Amino acid sequence: MRSKPTLSDRFDQQVFNSIYSRALVYNTCWEDPAVDRLALELKPEDRLLVITSAGCNVLDYALTGPERIHAVDANPRQNALLELKLAGIRRLDYEDFFAVFGHGYHPGFRDLYLGELRQELSPFARDFWDRRAAWFGSPNGSFYFHGLSGIVARVFHTYLRVRPKLAASVRALFESESLDDQRHVYDTRVKPLIWTPSVKWTLSRQLTMSMLGVPHPQRKEVQAQHLKGVAGFVQDAIEYVFRQLPISTNYFWSVYLRGRYAQDCCPEYLKREGFETLKGGLAERVVLHTSTVTEFLRSTEERISKLVLLDHMDWMSSYQPEALAQEWQAILDRAAPDARIIFRSAHAAPTYLDRIELGAERRPLRDQLRFHPELARRLSLMDRVHTYAGFHIADVLT
Repeated sequence: MRSKPTLSDRFDQQVFNSIYSRALVYNTCWEDPAVDRLALELKPEDRLLVITSAGCNVLDYALTGPERIHAVDANPRQNALLELKLAGIRRLDYEDFFAVFGHGYHPGFRDLYLGELRQELSPFARDFWDRRAAWFGSPNGSFYFHGLSGIVARVFHTYLRVRPKLAASVRALFESESLDDQRHVYDTRVKPLIWTPSVKWTLSRQLTMSMLGVPHPQRKEVQAQHLKGVAGFVQDAIEYVFRQLPISTNYFWSVYLRGRYAQDCCPEYLKREGFETLKGGLAERVVLHTSTVTEFLRSTEERISKLVLLDHMDWMSSYQPEALAQEWQAILDRAAPDARIIFRSAHAAPTYLDRIELGAERRPLRDQLRFHPELARRLSLMDRVHTYAGFHIADVLT
C-alpha cells in the first residue's frame, strides 16, 4: 500500500520541481555505460530510446553503431547540452572539443560558440547557451562546476580548500597505481578525515539530494533500506567504489573531485578515437526529443528495441502513478519483439512494479516482462558509479 505524501513530502517535491523546471540538473551522466552496453547487447539494427540526461551515454551507445538513438528528455536544458555536444562534434577539431567538454574550459570558447556552434543549435538551445557561454570560458572554473550537480561539486572543492590534509589525501587516492594502494590510501588517509558529522548531515538534507537530481521519494527509499540513512548509503557506495574498483578508469568520481577529465580517464566520446568515429557519421544517428517518454512513444511509428529509462520511475510511482502506468503501456505498445529495457532504482526490488496493471483486462505488468536479476546483480558489481541500490534488466514478452 502506497502511503500518502506528508506535508513535508509535498514541500520537498515542490522544491525539487521548482529546481528541476528552471535548471540544468546534470552536467555529466551518472550511470555507467560500460555496464549498460553489456546489459543491452546492442546490435546494428537496434533503435533505442534513451533518456538524455547529460547526453554522455547517448554518445557512448552511438559508438556501437545502432540504427538510431532517440534521446528523450522532458527537461529542454538537458537536450540543449546534448545539442551543444553534437554541434561540437560536427564543427570542432578534437583539441578544441576536448578543451570544452574534457577540461570544461576553453579560453576562446565564446568565439568558438559564436563562430561555429551557435548556428547548429535549436532556438531554445541557442537562447540557453547565449546566456551561459561563460560556463566554459572562466580560467578560474570549469563547466563541471555549473548546473545543479556542479554546484554541489564546487561546494565540495571549497570544503577541500579549507581542509588541506583531506585534499592531499584525496589527490593521493586518485594517483594510486594499484587496487591495494587505493585501499590503503582510502582506509588510512581518506576515511578517517572525510566522514565528519557535518558531511553526513549535509548528505542527509533533501536540498542536497535535490541539487543532485534526487527527489525525496528516492531519498525515502534509501532511508527505508539502510540503517544509517542516506549518508550511510552514500558512504557504503563510495567505500565500495574506492576499495573494490580501479580508480584509473573511474571518470565519474574523478571529474567531480578534479573538475575536469583526463584524456586517459574520460567517457568514450571524449577520447580521440570515439570523437572521430562520431564525427564520421554516427553522431547523425542521434535524434533529440523534448518530451516525456510517453509523449514520444505515442508520436512515433517506430518499433523500439532497446530502452534506457534511468531512474525516473521512482518519483513517478509516488507522484504520478497513473502516468507511470500509461508510460508502461506506451512502452509495450511500441516495443519491438523481445525488446530489452534497463532502468535503475533507489530500491533493489521496487514495489511499484507489482502494483501496475495494464489494459482493460488489468493484466499485471510483471506478467508481460522477463527480468534477469542474476545478470543485473553481476553487472551492478562492476558499476563504477554504484549509487543505485537497484539495477534492473527486463525483456518484453511477445
